[in-house]
Amino acid sequence: MNAPRIFGIAGWKNSGKTGLMVRLVSEMTRRGYRVSTVKHAHHDFDIDKVGADSYRHREAGAHEVTIVSSTRFAIMHELRGAAEPSFEEILSRLAPCDLVLIEGYKREPIPKIEARRLDSANREPLAPTDSHIVAIAADHLVADSPLPVFDLDDTAAIADFIEQTTGLRG
Repeated sequence: MNAPRIFGIAGWKNSGKTGLMVRLVSEMTRRGYRVSTVKHAHHDFDIDKVGADSYRHREAGAHEVTIVSSTRFAIMHELRGAAEPSFEEILSRLAPCDLVLIEGYKREPIPKIEARRLDSANREPLAPTDSHIVAIAADHLVADSPLPVFDLDDTAAIADFIEQTTGLRG
């Protein structure tokens, strides 16, 4: 399998990034692509529950905790004060796939679409200061943009654009 194509979704809090990501993953997998995702969080998070065996292993000081079942596996890596891994390091840990969709990582030099909603915490446009934003998806009229503008809910058109932009489809 060739190196995966990478495409990002950027935007402020409550801009519709996660909803768009979920719809795009569903649409792209429906089209036959193997899709992986990376989401950047600006805060501490847990994926295991307090009291679970994996939680107890991690709290005891394990560097990595792997949970494996017949349906999935997950590896949790504790940084324990080390620096956050680079974007490239995270990508290098992914299994082979056709497309990696990135949520967040606003400042990475990858092609991305800016999600905009009127209910967003911050409505300052990102596109004018980020040359890697190649389109906008909004729930409102966007005037005077040189970039393609999509309705935030037009998942099929956005997926078509991602296929063309990444070269998944000629």
